[in-house]
Amino acid sequence: MPIKTLADLPANAILEHENIFVMDEQRADHQDIRPIEIGILNLMPLKEDTELQLLRSLSNTPLQVDVTFLMVTSHEAKNTSKSHLNKFYETFDDIKDRNLDGLIITGAPIELSRYEDVDYWDELCKIMEWSKTHVTSTLHLCWGAQAGLYYHYGIEKHVMDKKVFGIYEHHVRNRKVPLVRGFDDVFLAPHSRHTEVPFDVIDKNKDLIILADSDEAGVHICMSNDGNQIFVMGHPEYDRVTLDREYKRDLAKGLDIQMPVNYYPDNDINRKPLLQWRAHANAMYSNWLNYYVYQQTPYEFIDSNRFIKKK
Repeated sequence: MPIKTLADLPANAILEHENIFVMDEQRADHQDIRPIEIGILNLMPLKEDTELQLLRSLSNTPLQVDVTFLMVTSHEAKNTSKSHLNKFYETFDDIKDRNLDGLIITGAPIELSRYEDVDYWDELCKIMEWSKTHVTSTLHLCWGAQAGLYYHYGIEKHVMDKKVFGIYEHHVRNRKVPLVRGFDDVFLAPHSRHTEVPFDVIDKNKDLIILADSDEAGVHICMSNDGNQIFVMGHPEYDRVTLDREYKRDLAKGLDIQMPVNYYPDNDINRKPLLQWRAHANAMYSNWLNYYVYQQTPYEFIDSNRFIKKK
């Protein structure tokens, strides 16, 4: 699938090296098809890494995806240059009068803070409220998933006894739901978090359905019954070395960090981690784009004059 981005986004060169078709805005304007409009609210500190991971994850269907990266204005990013943000990112004020086919709200390394203590919480709440009427389906990731469950359903997170960190085995609970179509009964996915939303609390909510969970890591995927709000507690978009970098970074800081489980061959941190979750991650993102975004977008969201030539 062609991904439409700004021509000089740094991630483009890496994606093209991986044989992922990246289309700049000039070429996309000559395509006589309707692209899917996806917003990515990037709350992660290493924004360029997250850009690459998510663009890679969105590249596995024949649909054309027009990506808009979004940032919050009530928080100053410390790990991404202002020039990068000013060039490649928009704010909520820039897009609030638009409709989007899909929105991705990423995680953020602030899970031990109260939601109300997060400096951009009020702004995030405005975006999540706006998404109810301006976005066909919103995909929340990790802390973004916990924040979404709290905002939309009032479900609190809980601090776990130890960090869930590594690659965990999950079980599909309802394979007839399109989001997990094509999944095996058991699949692997990365997690890196100190908090969880308890299974029984989600399971008791009649407006939510649990699609996959783990005996060790808890709920992994759940969603609203209509598919408008989807919550993924892990990081299926992570690349091979993301957990490796996080682990060795915390070791260098002298932090009390456990080795990620089921990650290094023979638990040898000097060996290359096995990439064991990419196929199911690709399936999930493709299913989301196809079944919950592209096929569900109401006609009134579409500016047909852009795509239908008048006689």
